[in-house]
Amino acid sequence: MNKENLKDLLDTKYQQYNNSNFIETDPVQIPHLFNHKEDIEIAGFLAATIAWGNRKMVINNCHKMMNLMGNSPYDFVMSHKPYQLEPLKSFVHRTFNGRDFTTFICGLKHIYTNHSGLENIFNKHQKEGYLHNAISQLKQKFFEVEHEQRTHKHIADPLRGSAAKRLHLFLRWMVRNDNAGVDLGIWKSISPSLLSCPLDIHTGNVGRNLGLITRKQDDIKTLMELDTHLRNFDPIDPVKYDYALFGLGVFEGWK
Repeated sequence: MNKENLKDLLDTKYQQYNNSNFIETDPVQIPHLFNHKEDIEIAGFLAATIAWGNRKMVINNCHKMMNLMGNSPYDFVMSHKPYQLEPLKSFVHRTFNGRDFTTFICGLKHIYTNHSGLENIFNKHQKEGYLHNAISQLKQKFFEVEHEQRTHKHIADPLRGSAAKRLHLFLRWMVRNDNAGVDLGIWKSISPSLLSCPLDIHTGNVGRNLGLITRKQDDIKTLMELDTHLRNFDPIDPVKYDYALFGLGVFEGWK
């Protein structure tokens, strides 16, 4: 498939899947539950953190997280008492357990109290046309709180070779304003042109099928290979094609 036909296919599939119907089957529905900026950010961050595995299970467990915080995530993060963390210790999603959850609450409080919030970190540390450095800085500052070493694995670091799929998913939700009602676009300080595709098994397999990826492993080098193609197709809004790649893989069975 030549470049022009490939772009036409991706544009068509982007239009097909980037609409409000997508929300009901996707964890993006979790930040959509809220109206206030900080609630949206925290709900989105936590939802993206556990966004791997069966999508129905992911969504169910995201709702459990919100319920455990009284469906007021920012207020819970900033105002919780130690005893209020106890119910969170029963939470589990795959390898993300209650100890990780309570650490994330404390880490988020630290981010908002001492680093002016999530958006500020990403805005302050963006450079070189990507947000990889900002993600690495977030991880460093997040774990300035007391924590167990095991929890480190739940925040990826692109500077150590990770494709950081879940954090790029979170960033897509926060930064990209698609006018279709899916991505929330509440962060105005960061350009959508800096976003990277949330590279998972579906986008990776479809990307290889279409010749957008040559590498076998899903790491930072593979992500930058994919990003280069997507930015050539649309330098202003490259990550809109995540909908096309994901839709072809999940809903149409491309491998």
